[in-house]
Amino acid sequence: MSKENPFIAVIDYGAGNIRNVMKAIDYVGLPAKLTKDPAEILSADGIVIPGVGAYKAAMDKINATELVEPIQEAANNKIPILGVCLGMQLLFDSSTEFGETKGFGLIPGEVVTLPRNTGFKVPQMGWNQNNVAIENTLTQGIKDEYTYFVHSYYVKTDAKYIAASVDYGVQVPSIVIKDNIIGAQFHPEKSGEVGLRVWRAFADLVSEKTVIV
Repeated sequence: MSKENPFIAVIDYGAGNIRNVMKAIDYVGLPAKLTKDPAEILSADGIVIPGVGAYKAAMDKINATELVEPIQEAANNKIPILGVCLGMQLLFDSSTEFGETKGFGLIPGEVVTLPRNTGFKVPQMGWNQNNVAIENTLTQGIKDEYTYFVHSYYVKTDAKYIAASVDYGVQVPSIVIKDNIIGAQFHPEKSGEVGLRVWRAFADLVSEKTVIV
């Protein structure tokens, strides 16, 4: 049974690309509220952690606004959480970008730089094809499809959390899932109809019209 009047809290910590994220969520039929209020975060039916930029700077802002514990509590309460691009990386334990920085610790793993010796330019900037390893209601819409990436770092994590990946000299996780925690390394809001499938799948999860199976 679907929820009545569900809404998504978009975490406000000064990240870029908020406008496109908000528009995408609105387009798939759910109200989105940009917030850094812990009470609103914990009352939301879903949470989106956006992100463009550097891991350390993002976590410094998040720590300054005391948002780590509310988001960790929301995760423990099984609220669906979607991290996008840098927001996906923040879901993990730590990053080596500009020194060792602790993340949310919601999925085990570390964020490291893309290798410079593979013949691929760093950052990865542009479209790449998703290879789905775990088929479910979220990944079925991106199987063999191209989505838009902009990043210099990528996640190293256990294969059991990697639902999809792209080849960029190394296998870069493009969708990660651990229970109610989801990350997309690409930008769904910049990936056309394929990206909208991800937003729709997340909206259905939030409104309990479906589950990730």
